[in-house]
Amino acid sequence: MWAIFLGMIVLSVIAFFAGYLPLQNRRAVIAGEAREEQRALTRVAVIQVGRSTPMSELELPGNIEPTLEAPILARADGYLARRLVDIGDRVRAGQELAEIDAPELEQQVLQARAAIQQMQAALEQAQANLQQGKSETELARVTAERTGALLKKGAVSRQEDDQNQAIYHSKLANLQALEKAILVQRSNVSAAQANEARLDKMQSYRLVRAPFDGVITLRNVDTGALVNAGATLLYRIAQTTTLRTYVNVPQAYSDSIRVGQNAAIRVPNLPDRQFAGTVARTSNALDPASRTLLVEIHLPNVQNLLMPGMYARVDLSSARADPPLLIPSDALMIRANGAQVAVVSADHVVHLQKVEVGRDYGDRLEVTRGIQEGAVIVLNPGDTVQEGQKVDPAPRLQRPAG
Repeated sequence: MWAIFLGMIVLSVIAFFAGYLPLQNRRAVIAGEAREEQRALTRVAVIQVGRSTPMSELELPGNIEPTLEAPILARADGYLARRLVDIGDRVRAGQELAEIDAPELEQQVLQARAAIQQMQAALEQAQANLQQGKSETELARVTAERTGALLKKGAVSRQEDDQNQAIYHSKLANLQALEKAILVQRSNVSAAQANEARLDKMQSYRLVRAPFDGVITLRNVDTGALVNAGATLLYRIAQTTTLRTYVNVPQAYSDSIRVGQNAAIRVPNLPDRQFAGTVARTSNALDPASRTLLVEIHLPNVQNLLMPGMYARVDLSSARADPPLLIPSDALMIRANGAQVAVVSADHVVHLQKVEVGRDYGDRLEVTRGIQEGAVIVLNPGDTVQEGQKVDPAPRLQRPAG
């Protein structure tokens, strides 16, 4: 029994030295080779590509302007007799703003009225001439009929009858001329009356009135100043209860702008306030020089906190059905083949992928084509990262905020 026991111990020792120790040695060699290979690989920082937020972040500069703005010019020649408003005054539509003293215009009105009276007298004279012409024509007609009857009886000569017939036809022609003269005189009276109405209307322009509700933003004259019709600027008026802002939207975002879309407006001097506006209209065409879409935004200003001419930042953020991919800006490589990113495959091999870049946020970039969501890319690849290179990735799985 002791011999059998000793034999089994000897066999176990022989098996240990013949199998286990070589296996351990092989494992140690393989681990050493793996460590050497690991040390030989380039270690790179990587990140997973994700999408931007569902909201399209679009903030653009704009200038605040009044919805209505008009220069008020003189419509009558003369001197400014009274100035009733000044800069900053709020006025109502139809309110008197100034009065112009126009003595020459008053004389023109008197002259026009005298011309009307003269034309009416000429018309009455033409009507009297017409009545006289009718009487003479009637007498010539009767005489021509009588001589015609007497000619048949042989009581008068044909010469006398021809003379009476000619006189009758001459009177008829003269009667038609008198009727035309009356039409001419009536036209002259209408023209004179129209001229008087025009001058009366011009005289009403001596009182300058506001065309709409608004605020006086400019006053250009003082009392006593000489003003010329259509040339002298008296005031400038603007409607500020509703303002408008124009912004130029880049081509990449032009298809996301819709009439009725909400907009948020901020101004530098009111940093804690945000004003709500609405897209009223767009130009529906891009400016060929800047490739931008002109957008008009209406902005209520009931509290009169905003003023025309202010600089504003307009936020046109909107929901997007397909948010673009977003990568860190330092992951982009610009090489001879254009913009590229270094994509790390599952076997840790680098593949240089050409991409198309959209909007630049500074520290982040939108990618419109070239890579898929969830792809792993190298951060700060530099010139050492090459196509087909095997690397040791150090994951940074957090996605860049967008």
